[in-house]
Amino acid sequence: MSSGKWIGGVLGFIVGGPLGAVAGFALGALFDGSSSLIDTAYGSAGTGNPYQGQSPYEGTRNSFLFSMLVMASYIIRADGKIMHSEMEYVRGFLRRNFGEAAVSQGEEILLRLFEEAKRREQADPAGYKLYIRSCGNQIAQNLGYGERLQLLAFLAEIAKSDKFVCQAEIDALKEVAVSMGLSEREIESMLNLGGNSLEDAYKVLEIEPTASDDEVRAAYRRMAIKHHPDKVANLGEDIRKAATEKLQKINEAKERIYKERGMK
Repeated sequence: MSSGKWIGGVLGFIVGGPLGAVAGFALGALFDGSSSLIDTAYGSAGTGNPYQGQSPYEGTRNSFLFSMLVMASYIIRADGKIMHSEMEYVRGFLRRNFGEAAVSQGEEILLRLFEEAKRREQADPAGYKLYIRSCGNQIAQNLGYGERLQLLAFLAEIAKSDKFVCQAEIDALKEVAVSMGLSEREIESMLNLGGNSLEDAYKVLEIEPTASDDEVRAAYRRMAIKHHPDKVANLGEDIRKAATEKLQKINEAKERIYKERGMK
């Protein structure tokens, strides 16, 4: 694969399992004619070292990025239509966090995944849903907790991008969360990130308004630890930047609650 590719080099855990089943099809446009998917996934033939000349974390990073787009293809189609606002959010996210080259490449992968979804659904109306569940299980087995939280946060922001999250999108997000070994409450927290109300703030911290001050402090500490950017540092500075923005929103929710209660 050319060195300038957004998803390039070692592909990591996506080579096997359900993610690998569509990786060749979805990533095909990004590979030049001199390399096959498998050769690129495991390194140049004959080297004996799949990570030669590359970061030891590149396989995990590239698997994260591809997994992110696979799950995004499910969330975007959850309400039965592909919204311009959702695609624009994806483009903006890719541009802001990964650079201009990632925009066209990421969009090409998504379009191919939409084709795959239609193909599977023609054979079985629940075909793509079952495939996504399998992908979620594979992600849960190969990515750490913090990495899965960051992936889920990206999916929640897609659903929020048109300023209205319908029940079908909420159901899809919960299904994806559970398949990745996360909780439905974590989805509720992420859907309320950036909200302006006190009610939103409590949901972000995953607590009830009746919580004591000590429970509020404990909830914030728990959230700050599990969403800390260092949890995704091995995925690259661009993904760490996105995690930092998420933590800032958690801090804003905490400050809203502290101010209302007169806490310090």
